[in-house]
Amino acid sequence: MNGPTAAPETSRVIVVGSGPTGLLLAGDLAGAGVPVTLLEKRPHKTSNLSRAFALHARALEQLDARAVADDLEAVGRPLTLLNLFGGLTLDLDGLPSHFRHVLVLPQYEVEKVLERRAAEAGVDFRFESEVTGLTQDADGVTVHVKGAEDLRAAYVVGTDGMRSAVREAVGLPFPGRSAIRSVVLADVLLDETPGTLITAAAVGDAFAFLAPFGDGYYRVICWHRDRDVPDHEPVDLDEVREITRLALGRDFGMHEARWMSRFHSDERQAPRYRVGRVFLAGDAAHVHTPAGGQGMNTGLQDAANLSWKLTAVLHGHAGPGLLDTYQAERHPVGRSVLRSSGAIVRLAMAKGWQLPVRAALITALGRLAPVRRRVMGQITGVGYRYPAPRGAHPFTGARVPDLALAGGGRLYEALRGGRFVLVTPGPYDAGEERADRLAVAHWASGRGTTLLVRPDGYAAWAAEDARGADIESALAAHVG
Repeated sequence: MNGPTAAPETSRVIVVGSGPTGLLLAGDLAGAGVPVTLLEKRPHKTSNLSRAFALHARALEQLDARAVADDLEAVGRPLTLLNLFGGLTLDLDGLPSHFRHVLVLPQYEVEKVLERRAAEAGVDFRFESEVTGLTQDADGVTVHVKGAEDLRAAYVVGTDGMRSAVREAVGLPFPGRSAIRSVVLADVLLDETPGTLITAAAVGDAFAFLAPFGDGYYRVICWHRDRDVPDHEPVDLDEVREITRLALGRDFGMHEARWMSRFHSDERQAPRYRVGRVFLAGDAAHVHTPAGGQGMNTGLQDAANLSWKLTAVLHGHAGPGLLDTYQAERHPVGRSVLRSSGAIVRLAMAKGWQLPVRAALITALGRLAPVRRRVMGQITGVGYRYPAPRGAHPFTGARVPDLALAGGGRLYEALRGGRFVLVTPGPYDAGEERADRLAVAHWASGRGTTLLVRPDGYAAWAAEDARGADIESALAAHVG
């Protein structure tokens, strides 16, 4: 979707941080014809230090809408059974998604694919560029970069992690607490191959997690309730082995650690994701425990929500008020992820009076399908929906699954290119003037509902047996 040419300073977006969130956002904007500069304070090199190891169904759907999910499926390994706590296993084969699994792969594989996409779209990458502050006015934002000239843009998005310089520059607090302290992390070789793709368990006061990199090494994350030492304390491989044995019953003959570290896991969320022309996304906006593997996935969905809105405003297809919906839609999701990931950790490490509570929840999840669907929807991301106007069709604001379309295609293939998709029971002429912003598709089943699907896969509008005038009003309101 290409927009009109404009002066760089009035149309440019600066993205700060080159993790998955920043890369997806920058690639979306540049692919839509928005000039993008991406600032990253680290050197440009591949890192294996990332902690994320899973892509859930909703994130895979967003990546599918960008034609990169197949590339990641080729290097990752699918997991259909998700182990949580106390022996509880969720079978993802029944998910209402084209992706009925978790894709296990290290975060740097996601970053490689998204960086290539962003570079091909024309993103201006500037590594070793540390943001030291910013100022904004009614017309734009000036970003101060250490040892370099100031940069000017219409909008700035901070995707620069928990210690976000952008968040600090706009004066936003990051309230919360350290949920788990002295978490030990190591990349090791194993003499014995674990029997499952992801190995995780909590026994007594110990927790351990193992996942493969794919190059022979395994990532080990472990924690012991009684070991609360500062992050700067060195990690010994014997400590990793001991905690792993306590939690998993064996250490799988781990040896030859290429990297070890100690960190703490926080639960924090910024009260606002926007201050004027500056936005926060990903870990700059919210951080939580790694339980359930929801961190990278939530950030990718932040980016997918914000990118099409910035594009629409910068190209003149929507007013600036559209950008207010980013806070309204994504902040509640971030809050929910904090709660669900924290609950998983607390239930996994339950002891004493907490054990009967955990047992009751496991029983409910096993016997009650609605409870199980709700938990799976939260963890995988497919269960979230956005607020809709009062009196709107029930589909409005809901995530739209990967519908089968007439002619054999799929909805998320039609979403590629960052366009809205109007799904109708039969042919409809939307006019050539909308062709760069709107695709028209038809239900394979010929059902009566008409849907206007946003670029991020959520229903912007819906109606039963809509008449032409209704469709025109919806298109005028959302597409222009």
